[in-house]
Amino acid sequence: MKHYSAFAVAREALRYHTGWERAWRSPEPKKRYDVVIVGAGGHGLATAYYLGKNYGIQNVAVIEKGWLGGGNTGRNTTIIRSNYLQDPSAAIYEKARSLYETMSQDLNYNVMFSPRGVMMLAQTQHEIRGYKRTAHANALQGVKTEWISPERVKELVPIINLHGPRYPVLGALWQERGGTARHDAVAWGYARACSAMGMDIIQQCEVTGVRREGGQVVGVDTTKGSIDCGKLGVVVAGHSGQLAEVAGFRLPVEALALQALVSEPIKPCMDVVVMANTVHGYMSQSDKGEMVIGGGTDGFNNFTQRGSFHHIEETVRALVETFPMISRLKMLRQWGGIVDMTGDRSPIISKTPLGGCFINCGWGTGGFKAIPGSGWAMAQLMATGHSPLAEAFSLDRFKEGRFIDESVAAGVAH
Repeated sequence: MKHYSAFAVAREALRYHTGWERAWRSPEPKKRYDVVIVGAGGHGLATAYYLGKNYGIQNVAVIEKGWLGGGNTGRNTTIIRSNYLQDPSAAIYEKARSLYETMSQDLNYNVMFSPRGVMMLAQTQHEIRGYKRTAHANALQGVKTEWISPERVKELVPIINLHGPRYPVLGALWQERGGTARHDAVAWGYARACSAMGMDIIQQCEVTGVRREGGQVVGVDTTKGSIDCGKLGVVVAGHSGQLAEVAGFRLPVEALALQALVSEPIKPCMDVVVMANTVHGYMSQSDKGEMVIGGGTDGFNNFTQRGSFHHIEETVRALVETFPMISRLKMLRQWGGIVDMTGDRSPIISKTPLGGCFINCGWGTGGFKAIPGSGWAMAQLMATGHSPLAEAFSLDRFKEGRFIDESVAAGVAH
């Protein structure tokens, strides 16, 4: 008798009950598509979905060199927030957060969005001033956040230690409607919706060349053959720089590994997301009871998807000071994701020097929370040639000096 793994059983049940066979069994590519999206992660799938839903562009292929959602979409810590300082950042992240609110209904697929609240601890006087400034900026932007006292922090997170040996908790920036979602489900939900519109999701299909005629993209060469297209969207996160060079232009991005880990499951003890930038750690509790812990990026450029011991030590040491009760927990698993960092720690959603080719990258350590807003803006840019949400994030800003400095909001924490 043949035995199947739990994953295989779940996968077959998903195929049977949802009818999204096309998204699992990669079809052979057609000769020509109106649009080809490279990258079947959250941002790429969201772009394809909103191209179909908002603009009726459904002759689309999403091609992926690995498997659906196998990159950063499946390797993050699922935090969703929009409490950014700069106006363009707040606008696109708040758009994303609002789309997360109704995503399960829109996709008819439960993405397990949980608006449990996100808390960013202030543990120095400098952070108090910074977060109060952000709270005032958010009020002007229409993003609902507030500054809360240490007593309110303790009320929301009873397991926290307010009087740490190095950095006491002096208050926090609190976004009540921030939270988490199931990262895999976001990719699966978008994939099923795209498949239902007749789009092709082609896995194990690596781009090996970009074909150009007269400064205009006309197609891509892949390991499954050549594909002609009218427009090309490049949405490949940490590999954006490499694919841009294949297309004939360069990007101001660098790739780094960002690390995370989860503990063994325990009983519910924390129902909000807590981020502590000063001691450099952030934590939430998953539905299965695991403590989901985020670390930092490596100090050198690399493409590894493994973790490193020194980041475990650094991150766990900081969190044990803030949450003493976790000191005896065992680590269950650890991993890394390849993030693409720009100089101003803000994304790039832009036309490129190659006509008909568009780029979406540079989300750094904060890509998951932006998925629906990013896809909305990228689809609008590709369909119409202009997007108010994406305008400030064009490549031109680097030669014009229009930086969107989010190094504090995005450079350390998620």
